[in-house]
Amino acid sequence: MPTLKSSKSIKSGTSSRKSKVSRSPKVVTPSRVAIIGAGQGGTALMEIFAEDPLVTVVGVAETRVLTDGVRLAKKLGIPVRRRYQDLLKMKDVDLVIDVTGDPEVEQKLLDVQAPHLALVGGASAKFMWQLIEARIRASVEIESTLTRYQSLFRLYVKEEAEGAVDEERTRIACEIHDGLVQTLVGVNLKMERVRELVSEDPDKGLTMLNQTTVQLKHAIQEAREVVYNLRPGQYDHLAFIPALSNYLSSYEREHRIRTTFKGNGDESTLDPKTKVFVFRMVQEALSNVVKHARATKVIVKVQLTKDLLEAKVSDNGQGFNVQKESQNPEKWDHFGVRSMKERARMLGGDIRWVSKSRTGTTVEITVPLATKEKTRYA
Repeated sequence: MPTLKSSKSIKSGTSSRKSKVSRSPKVVTPSRVAIIGAGQGGTALMEIFAEDPLVTVVGVAETRVLTDGVRLAKKLGIPVRRRYQDLLKMKDVDLVIDVTGDPEVEQKLLDVQAPHLALVGGASAKFMWQLIEARIRASVEIESTLTRYQSLFRLYVKEEAEGAVDEERTRIACEIHDGLVQTLVGVNLKMERVRELVSEDPDKGLTMLNQTTVQLKHAIQEAREVVYNLRPGQYDHLAFIPALSNYLSSYEREHRIRTTFKGNGDESTLDPKTKVFVFRMVQEALSNVVKHARATKVIVKVQLTKDLLEAKVSDNGQGFNVQKESQNPEKWDHFGVRSMKERARMLGGDIRWVSKSRTGTTVEITVPLATKEKTRYA
């Protein structure tokens, strides 16, 4: 597309500007611009020129009356004409920019004989529009980035001012891990397969449906535990050792795994958070026994002294190579390790796994009690 050539340089000032006046600043007269086209390109030009003190938009030509550009022009007080030829007849115009992309308009502008006008269209207008688009994209990107960082900063300030928020979020994240999600995904896939088998092999479909029902019951139970864990207030008066004993009784009935519980010590000095976190770590360890250990027996021991809480969960299952598995973060995290470690860390304690293939697994939890004030921000 040919570029429209200027028939005269753009006026940028009056003749008085050329002469130097003693002790007086130079007076700059804004360039007077008319725009043909009030679509996206014309709108962008008006937005840019509206903030430029060296440019004044004196007219806009657009045949469509409901464009964003027409509305913007009226808002800015810029005269709008239906015929672009009217802009060419104006005497107070220095530059006419055609952003319509219409070859017919471009050709007619090439034939214009107006010594007082500079005309821009064709390839030049296209290049100008590309620059404008680049500027728009950059502005949007900058604004988006600033908004994002402002949100992060507000969140940071809020969490600094309310340290409990971060702790609560971490606790919730510990409750909702991949176990529930993976179960639901598995249920969804099996249900899709069942739908296919309804007509192909009804007996096989019924078998798979029964399996899916069992999986779904486990998912419901996990969801209930998550909701249960989001209500910390109920643990203010939780009797820790009796609660574990009751939980193991229901655990044995539900999963057909023989359990033994041994609990000793005075729990009156335990704060609610310690009770809840240790209770959930033991629950997670027992959940892993069901999912991964293939065990027939579990022993849970809790020992409370003045300075220390020790809890151990031991099973007679297939065991695993702790060192090898811990080097695979994705697989290691399937055991809920991250959530258990995070709880132990927040209590200023420690948790470790002792296991070998075919020798069972023991999860050891230790939480210091006498130094809890010193480890508040562990």
